[in-house]
Amino acid sequence: MLLKGFALGSMVSAAVAASLVITVVRSDQDQRAFGEVVSAHLRSLQAEHLTDVQTSDQHTVKPCFNGRRDVAPPVVDLTAQGFMLIGGRLDYVDGRAVAAIVYRRRNHVINLFVAQGAGSERSAKAETVQGFNIRFWSEQGLNFWAVSDVNTEELQEFVEKFQRTARAGAGM
Repeated sequence: MLLKGFALGSMVSAAVAASLVITVVRSDQDQRAFGEVVSAHLRSLQAEHLTDVQTSDQHTVKPCFNGRRDVAPPVVDLTAQGFMLIGGRLDYVDGRAVAAIVYRRRNHVINLFVAQGAGSERSAKAETVQGFNIRFWSEQGLNFWAVSDVNTEELQEFVEKFQRTARAGAGM
């Protein structure tokens, strides 16, 4: 009886330790990804390389990613909702090519990075890194990072409007 209790206790301890390791590793990967998207955001502002394709026409921006990315990201025009589409560019996050769709809210730039995701599960996370607000979400096999110095409420508003419009128009 004592041996069964010891074995059960060992199994529970091992499971807890394994889940803790997975949580720590995932958290570290998330922090690295957030740091990478902030770096890409800053590079786009400092190098005067905000867009490869400068246009407010979503039908011009989306095709510029065809053949340059495995998946063309959803591109929506949110100008009427207060977030002007500026254009798009190819960028790199964590050593892999990602689409960057660029929006402007008054004098603030919002970079929306889109990359192929690992699965179809949905997730979301909000962070602030180096003074920049980040909203991450995963949907339909794509990972999205919205990065800007707009306040957290406005960035959340952008994300909600982007998601709603993309789902309605692009079948997301």
